[in-house]
Amino acid sequence: MTDARRTDTRAQIREVALELFAERGYDGTSLREIAERLGITKAAVYYHYKTKEEIVGALFDDFLSGVDEIVEWALNKGPGPETRAEVLRRYQGLLTGPSAAQVARLMQEGQSSLRDVAAAKDMKARFFAMSRAVTDPDASAADQMRMRLAVIALHLGAFMDQESLPVSAEERQTAALEVALELAGG
Repeated sequence: MTDARRTDTRAQIREVALELFAERGYDGTSLREIAERLGITKAAVYYHYKTKEEIVGALFDDFLSGVDEIVEWALNKGPGPETRAEVLRRYQGLLTGPSAAQVARLMQEGQSSLRDVAAAKDMKARFFAMSRAVTDPDASAADQMRMRLAVIALHLGAFMDQESLPVSAEERQTAALEVALELAGG
């Protein structure tokens, strides 16, 4: 199998797995169902990914790399209102990128199922690293909480649906950023 074809198959597996995880939950999805939806054998899926956890890890890799870039940028700038505001803007851009909203929804809806998945633990650690990178080490517990809530506000804006907040996706994103900036004092 050529590298390009292997990459395409891996991408298709991730895409279908993400759809099924969103539809049925992480626990409610099997490698067999992923294979069936793709029209390939379970062995073909297994060739690329031995477990669902490996698929989830691959789904999170690009997203986590983006979070790492934001954290690195913030650490180079140092804490402050301007840094917090820019981190929130950059993070919202990442959240609204390709498939990130589905990954965020997977995290939210499958938290109990994903608690022990390494990729989910990595994501949680990076969220805290992002919050710490822009919060003064001597900040009060309330200020630290505000930054964490600001990040959560962006998550809500990314995966809240029309029924939850009956405005356009763009308006939800704008509102989420506005609330996040208010919370973070940026």
